[in-house]
Amino acid sequence: MKKRSIPLDQYLYHDIEDEEAADRYVHAALPLIGRVVVEFNGLEQLLDAALCQIISDRTDREGLIVLNNLQYGTKLELFKRFSDELLRITSKEIQGYDKLCADLRECGRLRNLVVHADWENTDPEGFTYVRLKISAKGMEQEYVQFSETSLSAIVALIRSSKEHLEMFWEKRQEAFSP
Repeated sequence: MKKRSIPLDQYLYHDIEDEEAADRYVHAALPLIGRVVVEFNGLEQLLDAALCQIISDRTDREGLIVLNNLQYGTKLELFKRFSDELLRITSKEIQGYDKLCADLRECGRLRNLVVHADWENTDPEGFTYVRLKISAKGMEQEYVQFSETSLSAIVALIRSSKEHLEMFWEKRQEAFSP
């Protein structure tokens, strides 16, 4: 995804000259935006199920109590801590585990970009306001270009991460079952 930063002047302002073209762009992107949300929700539910199984293999009740109102990033950190500890104490490795954790983290980051983007401030090229960045350079308005290609790539990453999480879980169960 391409990024663009514009120094903040006196006011937060988005210079979108052709609002009709911008509206058409967003309207065309809506199915992919929705697909990102749906696929990510499925990924999060899969992560929830794995955590519930880790917490208790007899019932989901205890796991659901622990997970209630936790954000995705917190759930991911909990999953990683449980998995790291199991791998450490058993001195076993599951190939692809580190990449899985990195991809799951990236899925969360990308989903947040899409869901929290200011879609009403999208230009006809798809550059959408995502945040105000404050750094040593000063304040900058940051825009990300959500093209059909980039949104499709996000969906593909989420789907592949779901598959990798399922494969990891199967390998984990096989490796650590009595």
